[in-house]
Amino acid sequence: MNRPHTHHSRLAYAGTAFIVAYCLAPCYWMVVSALRRPNDQFSNALLPNPVSLDNFSAAFDPANGFGRGLLNSLVVAGATTVITLVLASCAAYALARLRFRGKPVVLGLIAATAMFPGITLLIPLLKLFAGVGWINTYQAMVLPSLTFGLPLAVWNLTAFFQQLPRELEEAAEIDGCSPANAFVKVMLPLAAPGVFTTAILVFIASWNEFLFAVSVVNKKDMMTANVIVSLFNGRYGYDQPYGSQMAAGVAVTLPLVVAVLFFQRRIVAGLTAGGVK
Repeated sequence: MNRPHTHHSRLAYAGTAFIVAYCLAPCYWMVVSALRRPNDQFSNALLPNPVSLDNFSAAFDPANGFGRGLLNSLVVAGATTVITLVLASCAAYALARLRFRGKPVVLGLIAATAMFPGITLLIPLLKLFAGVGWINTYQAMVLPSLTFGLPLAVWNLTAFFQQLPRELEEAAEIDGCSPANAFVKVMLPLAAPGVFTTAILVFIASWNEFLFAVSVVNKKDMMTANVIVSLFNGRYGYDQPYGSQMAAGVAVTLPLVVAVLFFQRRIVAGLTAGGVK
């Protein structure tokens, strides 16, 4: 009698295993390619033999500026995340608590702004930044990231604040808290899972941003890691430096993977908390 159930379970496990393998295969090949010797970069062997760190040495060569690029990526992604959380928390709390006409329309417009392709905003923003002298600056990379990070953050945090009972704010105000203090001291800590999850999502999106970073910066010491990798040169200037690019890809991806694995419980809690009434 349990055979149909067992059969479906096996199919579910097989499907899950296939999806996991499909998603991890490119990452596995990137790591394997990064650990090959430069002379073996076109090998199809499943394991590097012998293991070599020459590609990492080439990627972090001071002439490439990859180390500086990682620092620039951290500054841009960190600043974008902090500014996004501050603005989005206030906006989301207002949308969750205030009653006014057209609130669904406002939420819909906020969500719609995240759907605009980045390429449609590139030329107007590039002209604007050139006019105000912001080319080759951090703010020229942070502001475009905000245009896509803020709608996502506001939409997510609004759901988290809506599920928090209003009685908590009333109790805090009875104890002497002003509405602002009740928001900072009571509501924000309770919404921490949602804030943390939103921060991770915004940081990852900002860390991976390439289009605006490559367009508004032309000085090497201001380029992010993603842009620096695209400029890697081969040994002879015309061959493709696959090995060093794979090593740089590992260096760029590893911090995100470690962060997600370390904070996975908080991330899952934040993703599921917004759906609980």
